[in-house]
Order: sequence, then C-alpha cells, then structure tokens
Amino acid sequence: QVQLVESGGGLVQPGGSLRLSCAAPGLTLDYYSIGWFRQAPGKEREGVSCISSSDSSTTYADSVKGRFTASRDSAKNTVYLQMNSLKPEDTAVYYCYAGWNFSDYWGQGTQVTVSS
Repeated sequence: QVQLVESGGGLVQPGGSLRLSCAAPGLTLDYYSIGWFRQAPGKEREGVSCISSSDSSTTYADSVKGRFTASRDSAKNTVYLQMNSLKPEDTAVYYCYAGWNFSDYWGQGTQVTVSS
C-alpha cells in the first residue's frame, strides 16, 4: 500500500525554522496536487498549504502566509514545507496529502513543537 513518508519535524524555539519533507515511494508526485495539513491537540485537522498539480501554484492559510513556503522537487520526487518564524501556535502534527484522479494518500504525520 502506497504511503507518503514525512520527515523533518522536531522541537524548535519560537522564531526558528524547520523544513518538512514528504517523499512518495511508488508515486510520481508531479501528477498530484499536494496538501499540507496540521492537527493540534484537541483541534480539528486544518489545511496549511496546497500545491496545484497543473502549474505548481501555491495557496496558504492566512495563519501561515508569509512564513511558510511549499515546494516540490521533481528530480527527488519530494515535496517540502519550509516553515520560518515559527510560533507556539504552530505546534501540531503535520501531514502531507497527495490527490489525483480519484486517488489520495496521506503521510503518517510528523510532530512539530514550538516552545522555549
């Protein structure tokens, strides 16, 4: 069964940066629209960013706009979420998602904790 593989989470101080990666053995991610989601304790999962499959244009939630950047590296078949100026309220489990042609896949999630 295909599953996305995330990495790059961890503990960081407020104002710091992390880069999350999402690899997809068995998939060609260029075909897929990519979403990054997060879920904080006691809260519903929310969308953070999306990369279009057609032109790789990106959209962001207002809460992360200007701080987070989503991108894809076709040669490595990997997508990234660069997170800068992190805040305690960014603490959550982050998930990547790939969707195309009635098929969709999720990663297992990676914990991001922003704390001093």
